Order: sequence, then structure tokens, then C-alpha cells
Amino acid sequence: MDEQKTGAAPSKRADLYDWINSIIAALIVCVLVFVFLARMVNVVGSSMYPTLEENDKIIICNLFYEPKQGDIVVLRKDTFMDDPIVKRVIALEGQTVNIDFENGIVYIDNTAINEPYVNELTHERENFEGPFTVPEGCVFVMGDNRNASTDSRAAGLGAVDKRYIMGRVYATVFPLKNIEWNAVDPY
Repeated sequence: MDEQKTGAAPSKRADLYDWINSIIAALIVCVLVFVFLARMVNVVGSSMYPTLEENDKIIICNLFYEPKQGDIVVLRKDTFMDDPIVKRVIALEGQTVNIDFENGIVYIDNTAINEPYVNELTHERENFEGPFTVPEGCVFVMGDNRNASTDSRAAGLGAVDKRYIMGRVYATVFPLKNIEWNAVDPY
């Protein structure tokens, strides 16, 4: 009977050791993923409504990321706002943006873009004077809630240097939403 008790003790210690190693390895992987691969960001404000709403939790990644038209990105420009902001990339460097505020239509290189994701057409001018050609190394961003969004139309934000982009939005964590992030053909 003593042999059974002593044989069981090392097995329990080995199991405990395996559990501790597994937990530590999982924590290290989580830390590495959230430091180098992806981040979770809280949506502040209603500028991306109806696509994203206030307090949605989103996952972003910047690894090997190059902005594309239609991407939803999180950016930080300290001279504009302390918190990260979420916007949609409307135009890339070298493209020309013009907006017909009377009809609410956004044009890229003289072609009206298809924007089924907007809450309402673009009637608010902010400080925008177009046509505007996006400078090298920058993008032009706008919120989906166009008439309640401060974005690249405002002089305070303007065209955004790509270095200010923290990452592309890949998914919502809370609440879970079924959104096709890049299913929109810009033209």
C-alpha cells in the first residue's frame, strides 16, 4: 500500500508541473500576439455608425499592413485627439478627392465611389476645399457617419500620414457582428 501512495505523488507533481508550464506558455503566446501581432481597441464616438458603434471592441493588426481604399483603420494623431480614432480609408496617395456636398457624393479621381456603408450622404463640408490631391505617404480618411464625423475634411486632421495608422480593423470582439469589412468595391 505504501508503494501505491509514493508512486502517485510524483505523478501528481508531474501533472501540476505540466499544467503550470502550459499556463505560462499560453500567457507568453497571448502577450506576444497582443504586443506584436494584434491589439484590442475600444471604439469612441459615433463617427463610424452604422458599421461600428460606441464602445464596440475591435481587433486591429499592423503587421505587414499597407492601407487600401475601403479599409477601416485605427489611427492616432496626438495633435488632433488623445484617443485613437477609427475611420475608413477613402483615398490613397496621389488620388484626388472631391465632394459634391449638394448631392452628398464623394469622387475619387473624378469617379463617384460606391458607399453602401455610410449612414447618410456627405453634406457637411467641415473645412474641405476640393479637389484635394492626397500627398505622398498619406491617406484620406472619413467616418461612415459622414455628417457627424470629424475626419480628413477638417483642417485639424487633414490627410493622415500612414505612420499614424495603428492598424487595420479585422473583427469586432464585442459585440460580435457579421460585417464584411472589405467587401465594398470603391467604384
